[in-house]
Amino acid sequence: MTVRQRVSVLAAILVLAVLGSVAFVWKAHSDRAKTLSSAPAVVTGGDLATVSKQPRMIFRSTALGSEYGRVAMVPLSNTTGPRTFTPQSCERVYATAVDAICLSADRGLVTTYKSQILDSSWSPAHDLPLTGLPSRARLSYDGSLAATTTFVFGDSYANPGKFSTRTVVSRKDGTTIGDIEKFKLTVDGKVISAADKNLWGVTFAGNDNDFYATAASGGKTWLVKGSLSGKTVTAVRGDVECPSLSPDGTRIAFKKHGDLPAGKWHLAVYDLQTGKETLLAEQNSVDDQVEWLDNQTIVYGLPRTADNGAATSDIWQVPADGSGSPQVIVRDAWSPVVVR
Repeated sequence: MTVRQRVSVLAAILVLAVLGSVAFVWKAHSDRAKTLSSAPAVVTGGDLATVSKQPRMIFRSTALGSEYGRVAMVPLSNTTGPRTFTPQSCERVYATAVDAICLSADRGLVTTYKSQILDSSWSPAHDLPLTGLPSRARLSYDGSLAATTTFVFGDSYANPGKFSTRTVVSRKDGTTIGDIEKFKLTVDGKVISAADKNLWGVTFAGNDNDFYATAASGGKTWLVKGSLSGKTVTAVRGDVECPSLSPDGTRIAFKKHGDLPAGKWHLAVYDLQTGKETLLAEQNSVDDQVEWLDNQTIVYGLPRTADNGAATSDIWQVPADGSGSPQVIVRDAWSPVVVR
């Protein structure tokens, strides 16, 4: 076989491979579209402007159907009732009383991601910096600050210290304050500058400077308290991931690994004043940054596989004092946020 013939054969193989890939992606999108379009209609109701004036829960709808992935809301007074949809589709959403942050995906032949601040009408107001796969999003209480965490391409989230994250804090106009991975990390008085240092899962305190987050290095994780002005993060305690500060600012809800297998976590609450840790009644592994429904209850998403094999999820609630038992608060939903 001549060189020209070899090149022709290789070119033909590459063309077939590309066509095969395109056909596979097209079929996957087509099958997903058929599954969603054949699902029962979701019960909707309520005017968006009216519901937005009430205490409410906002979430990503995972009910199979044409509204799959759309951001919806329900009044806290009737979380099992009809849901009101916004015009936005998000992979992860968080909100305040006046605006929201949306991490979205455009799933074409090449999936691209976007981070945007949305105004009170749920229209895009500003783009925020985003690199990698969307994972976590938070706004400060007044909405002036935004934090996004993404996974860097090609790394795994299953083992602490064995993946790469980018957690960027920005002002809501898009001005970047900093990548907190570049902040000085101090653990037990020692500065940690190892190459495997990662930080993720920001939860803001009640001002424009302080925050809590997760830091990881050498197979260990810590709850850290950070300062935006000082560009520092200092370890508070170990074995903490994806912290969420209570509305009264006294406790941190989080997931901990403990002695569980890799990729499994238990929910717990840590009292910042007394140092007491309380394990919660949820026995399933929760891979989520939980939200506080109020000072007594937390809410979080749990995946569920429907009978037809399509992935969906529900939002659960459980008492923050370790008592009681988990209960579903919103079915077919993910990424909860409570706005009062």
